[in-house]
Amino acid sequence: MINKTILTTAIFMSLLSTDLLSGAITAKDLTDVNGNWHLRVLDGHNVQKARAILDFHSKQMIINGFDGCNRISGVLKTHGSTVFNSQLKSSRMGCRQNIHRYTSKRLKAAIKEGFTITRNTRYGIEGITIRSKHHDLFFKKMGGTGSVMDYLK
Repeated sequence: MINKTILTTAIFMSLLSTDLLSGAITAKDLTDVNGNWHLRVLDGHNVQKARAILDFHSKQMIINGFDGCNRISGVLKTHGSTVFNSQLKSSRMGCRQNIHRYTSKRLKAAIKEGFTITRNTRYGIEGITIRSKHHDLFFKKMGGTGSVMDYLK
């Protein structure tokens, strides 16, 4: 009976991981996420008020934006076909509220430790999920074609 349960669980997990990876954005498809993305949910917490934004530039393999406290930028590196990471550079402004500190710290950690990107619908909203070893971030596409810096003026 235990072996049957383990086998069923293994098959289910295999199918689930195959489904998740099939929607993963690859380095070749990174143009699909070009533009500005507003962080809505971080590790299950609504962080919209932090106003964190990521801006992807696939041709240059650059990521920049705002982490809730500071402007950030970095060069995207690929590991395999679906894993990305970056050492982010950041301005050094102080965070005013707990939500900004929470968002800033975890967003930077997720980008640094390596992440996958998948297109999906969560909370009834179309967007992308950035998933690292320790963090799960859901972003909604922002309107317009400008850079994130245009929104911070």
